[in-house]
Amino acid sequence: MLDLSKLDFTKGNGLVTVVTQDAHSGDLLMVAHADREALEKTLETGEMYYRSRTRGLWHKGGTSGNVQRVVSLTADCDGDAVLARVTKAGPACHTGAETCFDTGPVDALVELDRTITQRAAKAPEPGEKPSYTRRLLDDRNLRLKKIGEEGAELVTACADGDKERATEEAADVLYHVLVAVRPLGITLDDVKAVLARRAGRTPPPAAKATSTGGG
Repeated sequence: MLDLSKLDFTKGNGLVTVVTQDAHSGDLLMVAHADREALEKTLETGEMYYRSRTRGLWHKGGTSGNVQRVVSLTADCDGDAVLARVTKAGPACHTGAETCFDTGPVDALVELDRTITQRAAKAPEPGEKPSYTRRLLDDRNLRLKKIGEEGAELVTACADGDKERATEEAADVLYHVLVAVRPLGITLDDVKAVLARRAGRTPPPAAKATSTGGG
C-alpha cells in the first residue's frame, strides 16, 4: 500500500524518484520520476505512470505496449523515493533492451526457469533433435529417475565432504526438480511463494496498491 500523503514531493520540486524492479526476477529495470498525478494514475489503473520533463504525464507502454503492471509500491524511509515492483509486458528501455542497466540477469534460477518455460512451450520441429530439457519434459519416468540419481550423487558428495562436487550436484538437483514439477503446472514462482509464506513474508498480491492520500 502506498500512502501519497506521506510522500515528500517538495525535495524534488514536485517529484519523487521511482526505482522500478521486475517483481519476478529482481532485475532493476529503470529509474524515473513521478509527481502526485502520475502516482494517482498508477494507483487508479494498476499500471505505471511517470512524469517526464519532455513527455509530461507518461503512461509506460501506452504506445509500445510494454506496460508495467503494479505488484507493489513502497516508499523509502525519507518519503522521497518509491520502489515499484512490477510485471512487465516487454522491454523496459527505449532502446529495446530488457532493462536500462546492462547488468545481466540478477537471478540465475529465474533465468533457468525461463529457459524451462521456453522449452515447454515449443515442441521440436520435425526432424529436429530435442534438447535434454525437452526430453525430460516428454518422459515422466526419465524425469523422476534423474531426480533420484542426482539426489544420490549429492548425498555421496556431501558424505565425502567434497565441496566442489556437492555444489555441482546441488545445481543439478535444482535443475531436475524444476523440470520435474513443470508438467504439473508448477513454476519457480510457486515454489518461492511457499518459501516466502513459511518465512512469514507472503508476497503482496498483484495490482493491489491503493491511495490514501488526497489530491
